Amino acid sequence: MYSLIYQEDIELMHHLGVNSYRFSISWSRILPRGRFGKVNSVGIAFYNRLIDALLLQGIQPFVTLNHNDVPQYLEDRYGAWLNPQIQKDFGHYADVCFKAFGRKVKYWITFNEPNNVVEKGFISGVYPPQHCSKPFGDCLSGDSNIEPYNAAHNIILAHAAAVETYKKEYQAKQGGSIGIVISTRWFEPLRDIPADRFAVQRALAFDIAWFLDPVIFGEYPPEMRQVLGLRLPSFSSEDGRKLQHKLDFIGINHYTSKYMQDCIFSPCEEGSIESTAFVISTGERNGIPIGTPTSIPDNFVFPDGMEKMIMYIMQRYNNIPMFITENGYAQGSTSNDPTADMLNDEGRVEYLHSYLTSLTRAMRQGADVRGYFIWSLLDNFEWLFGYTQRFGLYHVNFETQERTPKLSAKWFKE
Repeated sequence: MYSLIYQEDIELMHHLGVNSYRFSISWSRILPRGRFGKVNSVGIAFYNRLIDALLLQGIQPFVTLNHNDVPQYLEDRYGAWLNPQIQKDFGHYADVCFKAFGRKVKYWITFNEPNNVVEKGFISGVYPPQHCSKPFGDCLSGDSNIEPYNAAHNIILAHAAAVETYKKEYQAKQGGSIGIVISTRWFEPLRDIPADRFAVQRALAFDIAWFLDPVIFGEYPPEMRQVLGLRLPSFSSEDGRKLQHKLDFIGINHYTSKYMQDCIFSPCEEGSIESTAFVISTGERNGIPIGTPTSIPDNFVFPDGMEKMIMYIMQRYNNIPMFITENGYAQGSTSNDPTADMLNDEGRVEYLHSYLTSLTRAMRQGADVRGYFIWSLLDNFEWLFGYTQRFGLYHVNFETQERTPKLSAKWFKE
């Protein structure tokens, strides 16, 4: 049954007229015990069937190697992202995937949203492995002042290991490209004063440049070094050599924007993730939201943020090619909601139209944007929100698995 459904989903993509589909490979499905065990041939076969089915319909696979998951064996054996050994393991995993799928895959992403992984996994502790310390969260273990920077350092160098392998061993003969995807929010200064304008730049550095500066320039952003000092690790000369192998594109996941306020000269909210950068965000100014609220808390419709985010990345990183790898609109959902209401998703159509218009404005200013992916094709399990939020162009009945096109699917097809 489920084999038939994924074939039908590829038919839905073909019907929409899309020419590329972004999906993630599960590291645990390929190497359940990391480099300490064998490659799972059944997992390799599954992804080969999916890739072949996409190519048969003229749809280019756009493949992410790591989308939050790590083999439990590596977590148990040495602590996964907190141990430098993970760099070697991720490099091995990437090599297995390049070898198995690289002849057919032309677009590779090393990590999806590593900034989210680190902030929520090692500062607030709301994501696995649920490491944190007070006042950031109440976890069984962790140190929110040290661990996130060590985990991020290992992710950055694991990315570098994968890129080095691809550039040296596979790119010339396979003809593909490789990049990384960052979660982005745009920030507007809450007040028209220098302190809040500096707060915006500091917040962007702690959120985005934290990962992009090292993989592109070989060093952490000065805005972070100035605040964190020795808590931020340093790159050795060998690390610098690995980081010389540059990515080919930047993936941008963008949904929303907020106001940002400086709190160097006034108290920060104790224990917020943002307080590490001495900033605090809010969705409102004088009681008025920055944009129309959505069903996800702190997610607002602010189309100008798309253009501004792209221009920030374009200017900071010399207009490296970009892809919008996620952009979408949530509908709150309960089991009692009439399906007809879910199908008539006018809010999503308005959101997508306004954000695509904003994207076009950035491209007219010279931004080298090569592609755009909506999140998502189907309603699915949305992390901590479970099945209570729907992002899909196609409505999914979670009991029967039936897919039904929403108004947005019909609009997007055109």
